Amino acid sequence: MIDLHSHLLPGIDDGAPDLDAALAMARAFVADGITIVACTPHILPGLYPNTGADILRRVEWLQGVLDDHAIPLRIVAGADNHMVPDFVAGLRSGHLLPLHNSRYVLVEPPHHNAPPRMEEFFFDLLAHGYVPVLTHPERLSWINQRYGAIEKLADAGVWMQITAGSVLGTFGRGARHWAERMLDEGRAHIFATDAHDVTKRPPNLSAALQMVADRVGRAEAENLFFVRPRAILLNTPPSDLEMPAHRKPTSQTARADASYAGRRVRGFWRMFQ
Repeated sequence: MIDLHSHLLPGIDDGAPDLDAALAMARAFVADGITIVACTPHILPGLYPNTGADILRRVEWLQGVLDDHAIPLRIVAGADNHMVPDFVAGLRSGHLLPLHNSRYVLVEPPHHNAPPRMEEFFFDLLAHGYVPVLTHPERLSWINQRYGAIEKLADAGVWMQITAGSVLGTFGRGARHWAERMLDEGRAHIFATDAHDVTKRPPNLSAALQMVADRVGRAEAENLFFVRPRAILLNTPPSDLEMPAHRKPTSQTARADASYAGRRVRGFWRMFQ
């Protein structure tokens, strides 16, 4: 399998704190059946002031270390690029980093507040020839208020990356609900681990693959875990790929939405009891 979102590079963000931790993670990737990993540290001004050039150097160095330790894992460069002004200019200058020098670029929006003019931001990227890959939308705390915007972006050509742990319940009921809904509606494009360590947020694609295959069928699961991630590394145009078929919400989805909303309301009132 191919994992295009990880925090494997040591000492650069909130992922692996040192080389020993990175080597442990690398071995965990291999044990999970993952052969290629994109190292995608945060680029977030003021907190993780990383740059594309530095990430490229660190990936080259870490690949040499992995080879020296006989760990059969290929790593490529990318970044978990947070939404900032002049995003396209940052990509063109090399400050921000797409995945493996392709047209595909990870974009992370603010977790707790929906950004203003979000649709305009992503449409601008598309207009400049990039394919934005919105990271873990199912985990955004505001998705229930702005799911219509997520639908609009997916329909316009923005790819959605779901975290493997979300369908496994690692991030709670809300993340699992939205991950399953996006799968059911054909608005999920790739899965990734977003791994940070080997315990709380480990590489776990293999377990998620089986659950996803049971839900949407083996053919689409292979697209989500194998075909589209490989196509990103080859810089294949989206027009040459089979995209997930968009489906209208079913009565089962409506019941799941109502159940999820009910849990949220009950949880809110429990704070005052």
